[in-house]
Amino acid sequence: MVLPHQVTRQFPMPSACPNADTGRMAIKHWPEHDRPREKLVKLGPEALSDSELLALFIGSGCNGLDAVQSARRLLENHGPLRRLMDMDASRLRKLPALGPARACKLVAALELASRHLLADLERGDSICDPGSAGRYFKLRLRARPQEVFAALFMDTRNRTLAYEELFTGTIDTATVYPREVVRRALLHNAAAVIVSHNHPSGRAEPSASDREITSQLFEALGLVGVRLVDHVVVGDGPPVSMAERGWLKRDPFART
Repeated sequence: MVLPHQVTRQFPMPSACPNADTGRMAIKHWPEHDRPREKLVKLGPEALSDSELLALFIGSGCNGLDAVQSARRLLENHGPLRRLMDMDASRLRKLPALGPARACKLVAALELASRHLLADLERGDSICDPGSAGRYFKLRLRARPQEVFAALFMDTRNRTLAYEELFTGTIDTATVYPREVVRRALLHNAAAVIVSHNHPSGRAEPSASDREITSQLFEALGLVGVRLVDHVVVGDGPPVSMAERGWLKRDPFART
């Protein structure tokens, strides 16, 4: 209550403290070192959390949340990150805080990153070790929802000639025909081949049938003078190289 003739004082509200809960302020009012964009420029992208990186694509939040809070909620409800990023644009566009434009930007960014990482091999650089082969096929096959059998055809110096996905199956199996692999190798005039398939279940451990088809491919390709360099199995963790495990009959990465 204010009495007549009483003078009232207006006290200014305290300014936001640098240590205050930034979740209650718009991002533009956060301390500069906490803002995702400024943090990325100063410290690099590896310094940002998953939600901060995602917030840079979202741009602005919705339903009273800022972009970081919206990104965090997306990951909580539709994550983890891999599960979210494996969605196609038609599914992403239906999620809160995304919509068609942002969903397309996310999918495009993933494709650009994948093409960048694959660029060295696809311009003819050599694959000289199981680790390089594993990284290549993981980029190609990890996110596929069904089992895919692919081959990388190479010249005598293990330089890439062509990549082909030869057989596609169900969530847990794909039928492989060695004669077709041989036919494609001859078509590309390949001196060596690396084959790979994914396990959509996420477990990369080769099965008995995986080892059997590897043996058949080794023999069939050998009959026409083509080396089977490796068979890589892709799952959620590190890819498994059958060459690295010693399941091929000679030093597979040796050049002829």
